[in-house]
Amino acid sequence: MRLLIDNSNTRTKFALTEPGEEEDRPLSSWRATVPTPELTSASLQQALAGQFISSVVLCSVVPRAARLIQSHFQDLPFHQISWQSSLPLSIDYPQPSQIGADRLANAAGALTHYGVPAIVIDFGTAVTFDVISAGGAYLGGAIAPGTAALRDYLHRRTALLPAIELVEPRSPIGRSTSEAMQVGAVIGYRGLIREILTETTRVLSPAADSPAPVIIATGGDAALLAEKVDRIEKIDPDLTLEGIRLIGALNLPD
Repeated sequence: MRLLIDNSNTRTKFALTEPGEEEDRPLSSWRATVPTPELTSASLQQALAGQFISSVVLCSVVPRAARLIQSHFQDLPFHQISWQSSLPLSIDYPQPSQIGADRLANAAGALTHYGVPAIVIDFGTAVTFDVISAGGAYLGGAIAPGTAALRDYLHRRTALLPAIELVEPRSPIGRSTSEAMQVGAVIGYRGLIREILTETTRVLSPAADSPAPVIIATGGDAALLAEKVDRIEKIDPDLTLEGIRLIGALNLPD
């Protein structure tokens, strides 16, 4: 089985798939997750115990962790995704070396499974917007602070504001300090999402007869935050892993 690794700043996620280029080849039901700050050779070995692995595809935005992972699998066929990988899309971006591997994986998954033009919103440690043109080119996007920053920052930097759980507010009028903070972190965040989508769509599809982009959400907070943003058509928690699978199929032999 081929091991797919999504190494983000917060969590490192693992999935398995059979090698092959078929677009509908499924990911296995087996998954494992290790908090990235706790990633070591020992935690890798424990997370993957009992799994037969024949090759590895890594998508990483954490250089220290990427070096550890590559060393751990040095005896197996291994590919680390970058802008220099063979990709199912082209790149129209001034400095492609600055594009995060996770953003390329999201774009690959969106283009292959949902079509173009497309906008991917990844609700992770940061929230990223990635834009793919009608011609299948990666154009760029936007990066904003993730929901954890909104949830935790005020608690860390003020004397009286509490830490909060990110949940749907009962009302846009908070009746306690915690509820008021939830309104800002959830309803306010949706306002940020809508405005970036509005401006991005205006530029991506400027004419009345231009095809409207399909908008896909992924990442840990997607289910909560995308639910009430009408323009988001799909919520796909496996989009990044699926993009990793697709890119791996183009860069490693079966």
